Amino acid sequence: MVRPRARDLGIVVGELPTGAHNAITDVAGVRVGHTTLIAGEGPLRPGQGPVRTGVTVILPHGDNLFRQKVRAAVHTINGFGKACGFEEVRELGVIEAPIALTNTLNVGLVADALVQYAVRQSPEIGISTSSVNVIVGETNDGYLNDLQGRHVRAEHVWAAIAAASSGSVPEGAVGAGTGTRCFGWKGGIGTASRVLPAEAGGFTVGALVQSNFGRPRDLTINGVPVGRHLQPPATPPVSPDKGSIMIVLATDAPLNERQLGRLCRRAAAGLARTGSHYGHGSGDFVIAFSTAQRIAHAPAALTTTQTVLADEAQAMAWLFPAVVESVEEAILNSLLRAETMVGRDGHTAYTLPVEEVVALLRQAGRLP
Repeated sequence: MVRPRARDLGIVVGELPTGAHNAITDVAGVRVGHTTLIAGEGPLRPGQGPVRTGVTVILPHGDNLFRQKVRAAVHTINGFGKACGFEEVRELGVIEAPIALTNTLNVGLVADALVQYAVRQSPEIGISTSSVNVIVGETNDGYLNDLQGRHVRAEHVWAAIAAASSGSVPEGAVGAGTGTRCFGWKGGIGTASRVLPAEAGGFTVGALVQSNFGRPRDLTINGVPVGRHLQPPATPPVSPDKGSIMIVLATDAPLNERQLGRLCRRAAAGLARTGSHYGHGSGDFVIAFSTAQRIAHAPAALTTTQTVLADEAQAMAWLFPAVVESVEEAILNSLLRAETMVGRDGHTAYTLPVEEVVALLRQAGRLP
């Protein structure tokens, strides 16, 4: 049985229309791929299993990213995490390799796999030209997964890249979201998009999240505090300020790195609308990129001509709410699409009960 997305239940976040797939891949050229790893059951055997983890990759386009970079920005909402590659993006404002999401202790191995992939594509790296900067984000799936095993290996990263495609994006307990939890329920990968009106350029904004944050009572859906009325079965004690999220934003609007940074910072508003308060122990990170321009690694001339926003205020008046709505809905999709998962030591992350959620939203007048 395929679990519903928010829109399947009549839950409409915000006012802007979605793209064709209501996914980050509605931004033309963007591709997403997953490798999901599920193996073993029973007691934890550190380094051996059970395995409930994976990797998710986001490609801004299907060509060689090292040779054809895209403008980008990153933002740290709260820095209790192990994000890799952020500093060079802050300094140079570009992305030059696929973005990967995985679990906390797998960051190093996944980064190494991305470096190997880039070198295979561009053998001149580190010899006749510069090195390559790779970006890896993470959340901790250790409640269900054998975290010490670092089971995501190079071949899994390469498989996710090879499988990356446009169109509909698998959500829930897949890829980097296989072992994550959200508001005490099963979380995972979620995505959504928004399309701006013609007077604002008709640009598209897409978001993809790896959700692993929040305590049950704080869950808010479309402004309704449903978490006060729902409690996951056998929920372990949860610190009020622990948990993490990775947020990836894509747009075809011709934004520079400063403007993309402004979008990054608005992602926190979408996160907050679901009930997060990004506490002391949370790792909340945002990566944004634009597909509108490509920056050649070896340009033919010192200068070039590119399209830029002539009226930033007009564009941002629409881009900001598009980001907030996309992030909020992507988080809800990560919850609604995730199925119950039993992991190590019998630890269980339960699926969010759709019928009860719908009843609470109807009671609050948010659904017919």
